[in-house]
Amino acid sequence: MLQALTAIFVCQLAGEAISVATGLPLPGPVIGMAILFAALLIRRNVPQSLGAVGDGLLANLSLLFVPAGAGIMVHLARLEGEALAISATLIVSTLLTIAVTAVVMNRLGPGRRGPNDA
Repeated sequence: MLQALTAIFVCQLAGEAISVATGLPLPGPVIGMAILFAALLIRRNVPQSLGAVGDGLLANLSLLFVPAGAGIMVHLARLEGEALAISATLIVSTLLTIAVTAVVMNRLGPGRRGPNDA
C-alpha cells in the first residue's frame, strides 16, 4: 500500500516538475495524473495495491474538498465581485462537458461499430 501511495505522489511530483519547468498552463497534479494513466496503459492493468489506495481516496473524497471550501470562504468578497463571470463560466463549461460527453458516448457507446470492426 505504501508503494502505491508513493507511486501516486511520485507521479504528482513529476507533474509539478514538468509544469514548472515548461511553464505549461496545466496544474502539476493534472500532468501527474496523465503520467500515471500512461503508465497504467503501458502496463495494461492496475496493480491491486494501487486500486486499493485509489478506492480509499475515493471513499474519503469529501474530506479533500475541505481546504477548497475554506479557500472560498476566505476569498468570498472577491468571488462576489466576480459572480457574473464565474456563473457564466460554470454554465458554459457544464454545457460543453455535457455536449462532449454525449458525442463521445454516441461514438463509443454500446451497439456502435468501430472502423476496424467488420
